[in-house]
Amino acid sequence: MILDRFRLDGRVALVTGGNRGIGRALAIALAQAGADIALLDRTHPTRTVADIEATGRRALVVPGDLATAGPDELADAVHAVVTGLGGLHILVNNAGIIRRAVAVAHPAEDWDAVLRVNLNAVFHLSQAAGRIMLDQGHGKIVNIASMLSYQGGIRVPSYTAAKHAVVGLTRALANEWAAAGVNVNAIAPGYVATDNTAPLREDPDRERAIRERIPAGRWGAPDDLTGAIVFLASDAAHYVHGVVVPVDGGWLAR
Repeated sequence: MILDRFRLDGRVALVTGGNRGIGRALAIALAQAGADIALLDRTHPTRTVADIEATGRRALVVPGDLATAGPDELADAVHAVVTGLGGLHILVNNAGIIRRAVAVAHPAEDWDAVLRVNLNAVFHLSQAAGRIMLDQGHGKIVNIASMLSYQGGIRVPSYTAAKHAVVGLTRALANEWAAAGVNVNAIAPGYVATDNTAPLREDPDRERAIRERIPAGRWGAPDDLTGAIVFLASDAAHYVHGVVVPVDGGWLAR
């Protein structure tokens, strides 16, 4: 049955940044589809853990700060998931930060911080997870891209650079790993109501300009991304490699 191919029973997923917003919605959706969930977070995601366990699935919290963790620490985090939950089949690189400033005054420390979290950690976690997935002959990695993977944005040069690079990395890893049974894809959320977009939504002119450009006529909600994550993490996406799925209310079609 086709719906059975979307089930994630017996799978283990690692989600970064699952404490709130998009990451929280993705983690809960994967649990509802049958996966046990590991959450890599700076702070304990109490509500997310409770909601995962309410589905009957296991939840494991792996403490870690992507802003400071190096390759070895991130490899240790992946190992902790395998030890704690018995394997790793799905990696969702969701965590991200944003720093806003005009390019001529964009602080070097903000550039470095954004690239560490939004790009370096994505690569090092994918590398560590990829070693496991390649050895077992299957696995799914889903990166979270952005509308600014396609466009330049305003006053966010480091975020834009990182999100463009995430798409390139997604395709590069897909080229290397597809034949070994490992799917690497990305989701590009549109303008979603999260903490990262709060400054835009608090500016009446910017909020209205963005909303009026979205064909769907509204900002997205984190739950709008859950169908895409379950699909890309499931057997239904076995022949899907190196794609970026926009979930944007029609923004790119405008």
